[in-house]
This record gives sequence, structure tokens and C-alpha cells, in this order.
Amino acid sequence: MRDEGRVGPFGVTLDSRRPAPLPGLPMVLLQVRDKAALHLRQGLQALFDNADDTLFEMADKAGVGDPQHLYFEAMRDLRLKRKSIERAFLDTLHDTFLQLGQIDPLGNFDLAIGKPSRERTLAVGAMVERVLARDGFALEQLSQRFTALLDRPVQVHGNPLGPACLCRYFLDAGRELGVGQRVKLILLQLFERYVLRDVDVLYAQANQLLAAAGVLGHLAPGPRRRVEDRALVGRCGPTSLIGGPDLDADRAGQAFFASLQDLLAPRRGRLAPRVQSVAAAQAIGTADLLRLITHLQHYLPEPVEADDFDLGQQLEQLLLRIGVRSGTRRRLATDDEDLINLIGLLFDHVRRDDNLPEALRALLVRLHLPLLKVALLDKSLFSRTSHPARRLLNEIAAMAIDWEGAGEALHARMERVIQRLLSDFDDDLQVVNDVLEEFLQFSAEERRRSELLEQRTRDAEQGRARALQARRQVQLELDRRLRGRLVPRVVQTMLMECWSQVLLLAWLKHGEGSQAWEHGLATLDALLESITVRPQPPARQRLIEQLPGLLKALRDGLAGVVLDSAVQRAFFMELERLHLRACAEPGQWQGEIDEVRIREPIILAIAEEPAGSCVSPLAAHSLQLQQVRRLRLGTWVELHDEDEPLRCKLVARVEGSDRLVFANRTGMKVREWSSAGLALALRRGEARVLDDGLLFERALEAVLEELRSAQVR
Repeated sequence: MRDEGRVGPFGVTLDSRRPAPLPGLPMVLLQVRDKAALHLRQGLQALFDNADDTLFEMADKAGVGDPQHLYFEAMRDLRLKRKSIERAFLDTLHDTFLQLGQIDPLGNFDLAIGKPSRERTLAVGAMVERVLARDGFALEQLSQRFTALLDRPVQVHGNPLGPACLCRYFLDAGRELGVGQRVKLILLQLFERYVLRDVDVLYAQANQLLAAAGVLGHLAPGPRRRVEDRALVGRCGPTSLIGGPDLDADRAGQAFFASLQDLLAPRRGRLAPRVQSVAAAQAIGTADLLRLITHLQHYLPEPVEADDFDLGQQLEQLLLRIGVRSGTRRRLATDDEDLINLIGLLFDHVRRDDNLPEALRALLVRLHLPLLKVALLDKSLFSRTSHPARRLLNEIAAMAIDWEGAGEALHARMERVIQRLLSDFDDDLQVVNDVLEEFLQFSAEERRRSELLEQRTRDAEQGRARALQARRQVQLELDRRLRGRLVPRVVQTMLMECWSQVLLLAWLKHGEGSQAWEHGLATLDALLESITVRPQPPARQRLIEQLPGLLKALRDGLAGVVLDSAVQRAFFMELERLHLRACAEPGQWQGEIDEVRIREPIILAIAEEPAGSCVSPLAAHSLQLQQVRRLRLGTWVELHDEDEPLRCKLVARVEGSDRLVFANRTGMKVREWSSAGLALALRRGEARVLDDGLLFERALEAVLEELRSAQVR
């Protein structure tokens, strides 16, 4: 218990740049600190994920003018600084633990937050009082254990995990935010909702860890709050701080569900007709329904047998069995039946969504029962885009849109995630949070790997495009000077095979208009001028004076390209003969020069044209061409021009050319089109653009449209 030393972080390392902890803290205390840091980081991430939605809603309600501008500025500032706030919060937590019991962590609290307004002071005080009233017993036990472990007193108000200290960390970390008082109060509300609401879990884990290590193990644990209690705290706590918009996502979700119940009413009685049609039957409670679904969840068939599983029939059989045992007919409550129908419609859409690979659809449908239980426990599933269950469904679908190319590791991870929910998720929503956190870490690594591969493909394509552009420019300059001219064959060969490379390198390294490019063209012009016959003595004299500089420029330029020394020597010997001819008196030159008149355009290499460059033109206003022009990087396309459908992602729009480059999941280039070529492929049905938007939102929108259409009919 007293073993001290430099101990690595427990679990996930929160910041690899943080130096190793100083000696002096027992190992178990470091474990408590790191577990707490991980828990609090998750709460902060949830806070920041929801802050955007909250501030946007308030800006929308504020109308046009300065208040709306302030909310938008706050959103921007928060996005830019959220990482630094999170890091500063955790840094302060670590520093406070290092000084645990030595100084009062709240001694400079007022200084840390500047000059707080009376409203903010009251808000923080109310937050702290609510936490102490709710979870003070567990915090008191934790402080006693800290005291016993360190042999120095640790009071509740000075506990580094106490609500006052947590508020201090947050206010201190956010002091550089350039936001107004109103926004700061909103952020405090969110801090209570997403961080302080679940500190009972943090205190319970810390007490359990210390008790297992033998620190005051005789203390009786306090009562744990249930999930429903935490949801109630989330609903009731923050709204008493300040007036203004209702930030209660669960209540918004309940209102959303209530607004759909009229649309769902025609479906009542279909789910389990033998029990729902009995008017005298007694409705089972939601908690009992959760237990029935958990029972079914543990016996859910494999994906290949999923078509044989009918939730309505299974629930009907269980309710009939319960009725026989209890002697009372049982049925589903109306609200619960509507909710089951709504989630069922949502997963019917998932099952039919051809934007997802068929194998993935079969796997995602296994989330039907866990998501139904989440909806029964927490209606904010429908109103909060950052809800963990909603994000998990969306994240799995986004990661596996190219299921066949995803690889065995991703397949195994997704199957393991879904199996864990089926096995472990009963009624504790924290399980969903844990699964989401684990999968997000995995998906972040996968995305980083994929982005690196895609960046290599983009760089290669940009390099290829620049090389083609440079080659065309060199061809243009040579063609301008040589076409129609009678040129010694040796000079033509040298210019086409060697000096073109000198110009090409100058353009690529330094760009058009650079000194190197201009010097290369000037040397080319001087060379062609030097082999022209000079009948007048002054012209011959000027040539003789210019030759040393010209020869030096030629040798310097050719030194930068790979050229055989024998070939170079032979060229300069022939060039000497050409200069002798140019300087000879009229009629004195008797030698023969092999010359050729250049009539065709200069072509240095076979031009590489993008796919579809020769397709018949499409009208500029065609729907397919407009669709192609709106494509964003990262858009997935499914191809049907081969035996098996192929999915690939737009990874590059090559600058300076009409080229769209598509790669598979591994970043390997698989297709290249011009805009017209891709538009024609879309028109012919050889390709289709996949909707890779958020799956939950897409499915929910489709369900709403289906219900409204049914009502109209």
C-alpha cells in the first residue's frame, strides 16, 4: 500500500507529453487519479460535443443582431480551444493530486477565475451544494481514505475530486475563452450536466479501488444511484441555475416521440395481436419490459438466422407465458408499443439501405434490441445527435461502408463491439459509453492510417499532374522555336532528349518565370543562334566572344541530368563543327552537316490523358455533371463496370487539371475520371454516388417520411 516510486499511468495514457509523476504518491493513489482523469475526460468530451448544438440553438432563438453574433463567436472560440481547455483541466487535476494534503487547492480559487459576477458565484455555489447533497457520503468516504493513505488530513472541500475543485479546474482552464457572461453560465450548466452529474460513478470506482487495496476496507459503501436517478438529476439540476432556453435533451426527446405517436397509432395492435387485442389485459411496466428484451437479447440468433427472429412474436409468447403463471393477462403499454414500432421501422430501413454493404446490414440489425432498450431508458436518443448509442451506430456504419475492403481486423472489432452490447448491456447506459469510447479509439487509429495512405496517393497524383503540366510547357517552348526550322540532327536530338530535361527540372523545382527557367530558355535561344551561319565579319566576331559563356551554360545545365559522358563528348565535338561552319568565310566550308526540317509538333512523350477525356460532351447543366461538381473529398462511389461491385472514395481533385482520383480503403488508386467521364458513368448506371451521411439520421428521416405518407393515404 505504501509502495512509492515512478509509476506509469493506469489504463489509457491521457497525454503522452506529460512527464512521469514525481515520487511521493502511493501507486494506488496514482491509479485513482488516472481512472478519474479518464472518466472526467469523457465528460468533458460530451460537454464540448453538445456545446455546439446548445449555442447554435440559442443563436437561432436570439435572432439577428449582436446576441446572435456573440453565440456564433463563442461556438468558434470553443471549437478552437476545446483541446487546450481539456488539457489544462487535466493538467490542473494532476498537479493538485501531487500536492494532495499539503496545500488548500481552493486557496486561490477567486484569483483563478478573475472577478466572477454574482450570478456566476451563485451558480457555482448551487452546483457544489447539489453534488454534496447527492453524493456527499461517497465523497466523505473518499476523503477519509485519502487521509488514511497519506497520513495527513484531506478535507472534503479540498479533495481534488470534490465538486468545488472540479469547478475550479474548469473555470481556470477556460479563463482565456473570449466569451460573454451569458455564455459562461451556459457552459457551467453543461459542465454540471455532463461532468458533475455522474461523479457518483467516479467516487464509487475510487472508493472500490482503495478498499480493494486495503485502505479502510471496513467502511460500508453508500447507496448507488440508479440510471433513472442520474437522468432525473440531468433533467432537474441545471435548469435552476439561470433562466433561458430549456437544455433538457431527454425532455426534448420525449416531446419528439410524443409528436410521432399519432403517426404510429395505426400500427398499434399488430406487434403482438393475441395480447394487445385484450382490452382487460394489464400493461407491464417499462422495467419489466426491459427485462424481457434483455432475455431475448441474450438468445438473439446469428445474422444468418436473423430472418427467423420476429420481435413481436417473441414478446407475445413471453407475455402469454407470464399471464399463465400470474393468472393475469398482460400486454404492452401504449407508449412502449409505439416505441417498439418506431425502432422497428428504423431498423427496417437499415435492413433495406443499399448504401450499406449487405453483410454490414445483417450485422447492424443485431443492434436492434440494444438500441430499443436505450430508447426505453433515455428518449434523448431522438433529440441529441451526440447520444452515445446514436454515435455508435453511425460510427460503425461509417467505418464499414467499404465492408469488403475493410479487412479482418475491422470485421472482428465490429463483431466484438456488437456482441459485447448483446452480452453486457442490461440497463446501465455507461456500458454503451464504454463501448463507444473503445470503438472511437480504434476508428481514430484506422482513420489516421487511411488518411496517411490517401495523402500519399494525393501527393503522387499532384506530382504526376505537375510533371504533365511541366512537360506540356517544355513541349510548347521547343515547338515555338523549332517547328518549321532546319536544324542539325545532333542539335535536335540533344534538345529533345537532354535539354528538355534541364527545362523540366527547372520548371518543377523553381516554377515558370523563375531565374532557372528563364536561364534555360535563354541558353536554348543562344544555342540555336550560335549555329546560324554568319556571313558578316562583325557577326562572326560577336559569336566568337559569346561561345565561352554559351559552352559553360550548356555544360552546367547538362551536369544536372543523367547523360553519358561519351554522348556528351560527342555532342560537343559536333557542336564545335557547327560553330566552325558558322564562323567560316563564305565558300570556305566544305564539310557535310546532317540536318532535318521539323514539320510536326514537338512531342516529348506519349501524353497521359485522364480517363473519360474523349467522351462525348455533356451539357453544362446536366444533372449528373452538376452532381459531380458538388462531390466533396471523401465521397464514396460504387462502380458496376466489372463482375463485382467496387467501392472507392474520392481522394483528390488534381489542381490544374480536370482529374478526379478515387482510391480504395487502403489508399490505392483504383479509378481516375474527368468530370464529364464520371458524369457519363453516372448516367449510364456504371457508377452511383453513395449516401454516406449519418445512418441514424438518414434512417429516422426515412421513417418520418414513410409515416407521413401513410397518414396522407
